[in-house]
Amino acid sequence: MSGIKDKVVVITGASSGIGEAIAERLSKDGAKLMLGARREDRLKSLAEKLGGDTAYHVTDVTRRDDVQALAKAAIDKFGHIDVLINNAGVMPLSFLSEGKVDEWDKMIDVNIKGVLYGVDAVLGHMLERESGQVINIASTAGHRVVKSGVVYCGTKHAVRAISEGLRMETAGKIRSTIISPGAVETELGNDISNDQIKDRVKTMQKDTGLKPEDIAEAAAYAISQPDSVSVNEVLIRPTVQEG
Repeated sequence: MSGIKDKVVVITGASSGIGEAIAERLSKDGAKLMLGARREDRLKSLAEKLGGDTAYHVTDVTRRDDVQALAKAAIDKFGHIDVLINNAGVMPLSFLSEGKVDEWDKMIDVNIKGVLYGVDAVLGHMLERESGQVINIASTAGHRVVKSGVVYCGTKHAVRAISEGLRMETAGKIRSTIISPGAVETELGNDISNDQIKDRVKTMQKDTGLKPEDIAEAAAYAISQPDSVSVNEVLIRPTVQEG
């Protein structure tokens, strides 16, 4: 896609799953990539695999300084940033009655504050250039609430609100996109501490047939559109998913 070639794209949560698939997809179309995640070994391996204009910076999105440094690394290497993909996320589902406040805090820190830190790291730069795109990877959980996922759903509803607010505030300058996948077979949910919920989630992810590569196609589509076209929201469910 000609709309992707040579664009500078920063991706958080790039070491596995959807983030990794997006990096691989955009690299094929000639994007210049700055990959961010906590696991340096995986980032290094992916960057070496993709080659070309691919670099990485170890990043914990719960640390504002880390996210600022990720954006700076992209600008230092490539001169500017065209696209930020806020992909990092966690999903330690539990029932409210279990009182797993530490897990709630983690979801808020990664899923909400991490997204805001990403927006903050690139917004001034993009506004100055009057050009750019922010893509937030959310979830169908941002469209509904399910038992055992109350806090997670809350964080994803928040991401939808942030994305829409960003669109309104920057109309005419920056494109705001939110991609909300349904059940995808990734590492998401590996940190669920309730074994019953974890088994149910992992079985559902495995059986749906929706792959990270499918979400990567949606990201590529949104990026490849002309500057006059803003794909604001994409909702992707596996065909078998009801909710």
